[in-house]
Amino acid sequence: MAAPSPASVLVVDDEENIAYLVSSALRLAGLEVSTAGSGAAALAACSPGHPDLVVLDVMLPDLDGFEVLRRLRAKGVRAPVLFLTARADTTDKVRGLTSGGDDYVTKPFALEELVARVHLLLRRGGAAAAPAGRHQVHDLVLDEDQHRVWRGDTELALTPTEFTLLRCLLVNAGRVVTRAQILDHVWQYDFAGESAIIESFVSTLRKKVDAVPPRLIHTVRGVGYSVREPG
Repeated sequence: MAAPSPASVLVVDDEENIAYLVSSALRLAGLEVSTAGSGAAALAACSPGHPDLVVLDVMLPDLDGFEVLRRLRAKGVRAPVLFLTARADTTDKVRGLTSGGDDYVTKPFALEELVARVHLLLRRGGAAAAPAGRHQVHDLVLDEDQHRVWRGDTELALTPTEFTLLRCLLVNAGRVVTRAQILDHVWQYDFAGESAIIESFVSTLRKKVDAVPPRLIHTVRGVGYSVREPG
């Protein structure tokens, strides 16, 4: 039986030395890597189903990374996106993650850390095997095997990170999941206490899941979040 093909990654950065270092590290990690030096080139290189992941610099010569991400999602590209940013401001991090991005690395960064986060996102996005399972609360259903979510008869379009966050809440349905537990299960590292990122992610997820009543995602002030049956 033929060996499975390696996951594909597109590295988008106009700084040639950074693009070279990142792509080399990812190739050494066994991934198939291509590069793009502008937002336009990134958009041309992506299509629904390809690549499996995008490493995207925020500061590009033509379009910023947020606009590139918006256009990628608009054309049906659902691959996880890891932002590279020189901006340490929480507002930029929240904007990137809640606009459909999945993670970020702040420059300067260790290549080992970036590679580890890429592998985590690929596993989360389904490029690696995930355990099968089906979780339901009221009319909200998450199917791990199909990597799909429904609210009633409506299928929800979630990013890989939103899917993982919702799974974390559904596996613990009826119980409160603390912010520390969310960081551990969803990102597997901490954001140095930047709880605004978790709050923004939950807010974005709630807009999709709780777009129709009854509300299923609840905030437990000072503790965390819970998904529970109505009433």
